[in-house]
Amino acid sequence: MLVELKSGETLNGHLINCDAWMNLTLKEVVQTNSDGTRFFRLPECYVRGNNIKYLRVPDDVLEIAREKNQQQREESRQNRNGGPNHGGRGGYNNRGYNNSNTQRGGGGYNRGGGRGMSGGRGGGQNQYRGSAGRGGRTGGY
Repeated sequence: MLVELKSGETLNGHLINCDAWMNLTLKEVVQTNSDGTRFFRLPECYVRGNNIKYLRVPDDVLEIAREKNQQQREESRQNRNGGPNHGGRGGYNNRGYNNSNTQRGGGGYNRGGGRGMSGGRGGGQNQYRGSAGRGGRTGGY
């Protein structure tokens, strides 16, 4: 990828890492000064995000990133909808212990939260006895 800095220098290299502040780590870098007259080879380079003017990424790399992003969205959507190991909404280890239509939430195992059958906030399953939240019902298994 090509990175142009605010100073006018350019860096061409392979992107290794990028963080939330757009700090970049590049490998096998060719640095060009702002005049375009001097070139330097660097094995690795760290660029602080606030010094970047613009980035140019090849189209084929962008297409690969789009495909991976779409794949991750589909996987997370499957996990949220009750995949085989994650238990979706109202699953055993997720929001509610009981997955029936009569109880909305009630917290997971050892967690409070959600609404119990009486309309108030129900407590979570606390080991083998339910603990009452505000207006919730108490009782064990």
